[in-house]
Amino acid sequence: MNQFTTINPATEESISNYPMMGKDEVVKIVNNAKNVFPDWKKNYENRREKVYNLVQYLRKNTTKLATIATKEMGKPLKESISEVEKCAWVLEFYADHGANFLSEEVLNTDARKSFITFEPLGVIGSIMPWNFPYWQALRFTAPCLMAGNTIVMKPSRVTTQCGLELEKACKESGFPDGVFQSVVGSVDTANHLIDSDVSAVTFTGSTKAGSSVGKRSSSLLKKCILELGGSDPFIVLEDADIEKAANGAVKGRFINCGQSCIASKRFFVSKTIADKFIESFVKKASLLKVGDPISMETDMGPLVNKSALENISSIVEDAKSKGAEILLGGSKLDQKGYYYQPTILTNVKADMRIVTEETFGPVAPITIVDDENEAIRLANDIEFGLGASIWTQDLINAEKLSRKIESGIVSINNVVISDPRIPFGGIKQSGFGRELSRYGMLEFVNIKSVRFYDQLIHHHHVE
Repeated sequence: MNQFTTINPATEESISNYPMMGKDEVVKIVNNAKNVFPDWKKNYENRREKVYNLVQYLRKNTTKLATIATKEMGKPLKESISEVEKCAWVLEFYADHGANFLSEEVLNTDARKSFITFEPLGVIGSIMPWNFPYWQALRFTAPCLMAGNTIVMKPSRVTTQCGLELEKACKESGFPDGVFQSVVGSVDTANHLIDSDVSAVTFTGSTKAGSSVGKRSSSLLKKCILELGGSDPFIVLEDADIEKAANGAVKGRFINCGQSCIASKRFFVSKTIADKFIESFVKKASLLKVGDPISMETDMGPLVNKSALENISSIVEDAKSKGAEILLGGSKLDQKGYYYQPTILTNVKADMRIVTEETFGPVAPITIVDDENEAIRLANDIEFGLGASIWTQDLINAEKLSRKIESGIVSINNVVISDPRIPFGGIKQSGFGRELSRYGMLEFVNIKSVRFYDQLIHHHHVE
């Protein structure tokens, strides 16, 4: 029987073994979800009550759930705790506002009555990553469940237990069997899920994997949402509040050990304030406590696995060999676990991998620019378009610049964060579709138009 093992990145010890689910098992699980769907979609109040139960469950079991995430993927426990708290928020948000988001719209047309109604699609298949194992899952689950869909989710192999814990949380919260289920396994398992009787697919992960998920889903005419990579610019203009910008830079780059699609990944700093900003950024980053993620003192844990560590090392070595100047860090820690030092470098050139690839790790490349036009040009000169942040005290100018940035999200004087109240998603190679807010809820519904006529009206027949 095919099995895989999860490994604790802080200790390099194995945690658990899991079987790879094959096609028959996936099909059976999807059929459960399909069978419970007609009943689940009928009663909005029932769904709301169950989702509120789930909120309570997460709040009661925060530390337990957080510890599982920290052991599986290595983020500091304090970050795992905030992640679980944020999940409770997104569930509560949709339970509070779902009815409003789904309320029918009445239109004036030449018919006696016209309205638009929003109906669930059925079973949503989901393929999720390891970096925010609860948040990424619940960010689409909350609106999907409130809309009346059922869910089959394949968590990343790295965070398999987190995925199973979510299934258990739903069970304990009184969800009917089949409403939320997890399937575990590899890429093959994910493909079985796409090929099965799901109505739509949502994927969060790398651009390369997302492209093949998109291809497979659309060839079966299944709607899909793709939340893919990012290489977000962090632009510091000459009139920025330097202290705030440097604090933002540390948070934006080093949270989750830099393993976030909306992490700040490319820093563009105005030449007049570059020295001041860089000095402050380096000083603040050098104070980060790197170490055992289970300790509440720790600011930064290990990278997720050995290949992530090797990839980041090779990206930095490539930059060094092409003349980058290392201002902080620049190497792995000499200890057990997949630890890399918080790293800041300058003298970045266009042919370096750190410029062209998405750096999923604690490495900040700084480019000094002449003016805001150069900053915007370089910020847009990349295949990704997820988020961007701009630091300036001139808010009128900031608004003007926000319209020139090619991305799904722009944050002024703050790092890019996802928030249930605001749509989340990107353009270009960062994917398509939106999560969160009302827009995220409407991705997985049938937007149905209904019109009542008294008698046949003679239209010119043009489709």
